[in-house]
Amino acid sequence: MLVEHDDLEDGVRMIRLKGRLDLEGAEAADLKLTSLAAVRQGWVIVDLDGVEFMSSIGVSVIVRVARACTSRQGKLVLLSPRPNVADVLARTQIDQLIPVFSDVESALVAVRPA
Repeated sequence: MLVEHDDLEDGVRMIRLKGRLDLEGAEAADLKLTSLAAVRQGWVIVDLDGVEFMSSIGVSVIVRVARACTSRQGKLVLLSPRPNVADVLARTQIDQLIPVFSDVESALVAVRPA
């Protein structure tokens, strides 16, 4: 699992995940994703376009990081999941807890601090 990031305007951080968020991928990404998203108050967009597969352990990592962001008065949203990943998010109802967007502009509007 590859984890890359860019800091955008207004303190928004874009994190791009590439690979499989299965047991092995989640273990590889967990610490880095947590350190990029949840160690400070922040507004985070997690781009899932490069995620080929997501298992329940991958969902767990995303939920844990989103909760950590919220606990620091930040916010995390998801961007551009592939159809199979979007299906996992819908079946687990994570898309009801963490907003999911198909375009960057909408994700930026939703996550940007007031």
